[in-house]
Amino acid sequence: MGISVIINTYNAEKYLNECLKSVKDFDEIVICDMHSTDNTISIAEKYGCKIVYYEKVGFAEPARNFAIQSGSQDWVLIVDSDEIIPKELKDYLYGKIKEENCPAGIRIPRKNRFWGKFLEVQYPDYILRFGKKTAFDWPPKVHAHPEINGEVYTIPKERKELAFLHYTSDSIRDFVNVINKYTDLEVEKMAEENVKLNVPLALWKSIWLIFEKFLLKKGYKDGTHGLIMCSFWGGYKFLAQIKYWEYLKNKKEQN
Repeated sequence: MGISVIINTYNAEKYLNECLKSVKDFDEIVICDMHSTDNTISIAEKYGCKIVYYEKVGFAEPARNFAIQSGSQDWVLIVDSDEIIPKELKDYLYGKIKEENCPAGIRIPRKNRFWGKFLEVQYPDYILRFGKKTAFDWPPKVHAHPEINGEVYTIPKERKELAFLHYTSDSIRDFVNVINKYTDLEVEKMAEENVKLNVPLALWKSIWLIFEKFLLKKGYKDGTHGLIMCSFWGGYKFLAQIKYWEYLKNKKEQN
């Protein structure tokens, strides 16, 4: 009984070496690549990874199930190429799967690093990334959460030594580019679901989200970093809505 580490990639060379170092002692590493054009594959080969390919679709979710089922072990740990796995988590997971009543899935806390600082306001940022391979089902929509057929256990947030380390954007420019990409995908999702648009309500919800994250969730403890991140949270929601408004306006004019 072992654990396969599953990593979806596309042009992921920036943090991949550090990521793979952190998971090299698991039973298997599977790289599911969307035909990268940088050094992603050569880095993966250096670590002896099993490499499979999926068509380039712009985001990872459509490839998640394929990648998971490409693993040969009974258990899978899904890791992004900009995430680091602490040794304490590896030891914890191997201990868990030896237990007679190990849950089908485990929800793990994550520490997120923005612009050189890990932000407390985002912790514990729980992610469901570990479980039985046969229990996973990952919907192919942007930012979709996986579903587990069976019991799911959540690691207490106090166990910070077990948290994923997530290296995100190093600069505001990079982060804005990410927001622009994913709000475009949110528009596609809203169009598919025929979401009803209410721009004033969306603005109010965005303002409330900034207030909630900065004051109620204590984003102020992260100082300027926290204020900027909380503002981006609200701005992301509103930007997606006004892009959707533009989409609907253009569609109406074309008809």
